[in-house]
Amino acid sequence: MAPAVTIRPARPEDAGLLLRMIGELAQFERAAEPVKATEQDILRDGFGDHPRFEALIAEKEGQAAGYILFFPTWSSWQGRSGVMIHDLWVRPEARRSGIGAALLKAVAAQAVRRGCTRLDLDVLDWNTGAQDFYARMGLERLEEWYSCRISGDRLKELAEG
Repeated sequence: MAPAVTIRPARPEDAGLLLRMIGELAQFERAAEPVKATEQDILRDGFGDHPRFEALIAEKEGQAAGYILFFPTWSSWQGRSGVMIHDLWVRPEARRSGIGAALLKAVAAQAVRRGCTRLDLDVLDWNTGAQDFYARMGLERLEEWYSCRISGDRLKELAEG
C-alpha cells in the first residue's frame, strides 16, 4: 500500500521550506535569474491579515513532497472570483504518486467552496509532462491566449513614462 499523502495549509514556520521548494522549481524550470524572494517576503505576503497568496504543502511519510501556491483573481466577464495557480511543484522522488493531483484537487475544492468559477495556470511550452498531466486532470489549453509580462526596470519605465 502506498504511503498516505497529507495536504495541509502552509504555516508561517514553513517560509524556509517554501523558499527551498521555490528554488527547486526555479532550477527545474531553468530560470534565467536566481530566486530573489526571501523568507521575509513569504512571511509578509503569505500570512497575516491580508495575504497576497496561499500555499498548500503535500507531505508523504512526514516529509514535504511538494507544494502549490495560488492567489485570487476576478473575471470581469463572469463577475466572479477565480483562482490562479502560480506554482505546482512535486519533488522528483515523490512524483507519480498522486501528489500533484491531490494538490490540484485541494485547490479546486477550495475554489468551489469559495464560489469561484474558474481556475487558471500557466505551463512552460517545453514542459510536456506537466501539459499532459493538466490535460488528464481536465484543464484545457487556451490556444488563442498567450502570456505577457513586463518587469524590473522596464516596468518602472512604463509607470514613469
